[in-house]
Amino acid sequence: MASLMDETSAEPTDDNVGIPSDAAADTAPIDPESERHQLTAQIGEWARSLVLEPDDLVLKVMVDEALRIIPGADYASLSIVSRDDLIRSRAPSAMVPERLDALQSELHEGPCFDSIREHRIVRVPDLTEPTPWPRFASSAVAEGVRSMLAFQLFVEVDSLGALNLYSKTPRAFDQESEDIGSGVAAHASLALANAQKQGQLYEAVASRDLIGQAKGILMERHKISEHEAFLLLTKVSSKTNTKLREVAEEFVSTGALPGTVTD
Repeated sequence: MASLMDETSAEPTDDNVGIPSDAAADTAPIDPESERHQLTAQIGEWARSLVLEPDDLVLKVMVDEALRIIPGADYASLSIVSRDDLIRSRAPSAMVPERLDALQSELHEGPCFDSIREHRIVRVPDLTEPTPWPRFASSAVAEGVRSMLAFQLFVEVDSLGALNLYSKTPRAFDQESEDIGSGVAAHASLALANAQKQGQLYEAVASRDLIGQAKGILMERHKISEHEAFLLLTKVSSKTNTKLREVAEEFVSTGALPGTVTD
């Protein structure tokens, strides 16, 4: 993918792409291709381990893993597109990325915002140099951030958000950072999409069970059929302009239907 960066200010890219190894001091040479395959396998295993975790833990693990293996990052966070199409900062590693994520959402400008909206990787070598986001850049520099790297989290036609990396050092991110980060972002996208689908599934199951409880109480109380109980719930929902699940929840917890008086 293309990067947003000033070609004249780009640092030379290291020929060896991969995570620095603790074994670098060994005399045996390290095969970069073998190291790359090993890293890819590790990222894939990490993503698979997230499948059954709750949403909040999934997000935190994503951020922790990005900080651990992507060279150059001092802070990391996720900007997640919510169901109301707002962009919210999630699982920030510190207050700095949380504030800067919120600022980008407020200003509708910045590397993370562009990454989410335009399906790309955005690399910013130095925020003190001219950028397309002057208001955001000045605030980021005031927070001590000098360079950034953002990856869109993308599955099929859905932009889920962005993985945001911040550094206190100018030109902290290079091609190695992009290569490794791209792998993390690709697997994180799948894990996040799965977590969201699981959350929606659990919500749907919970709604169905709650409505079933409400129908059962109405059937017992009024000696009516299941169909009649359901029609009563939907009638109250329509009359009070309240979601069916909320009508059922209130009835189960209080014994009274919204807009009615208990016997």
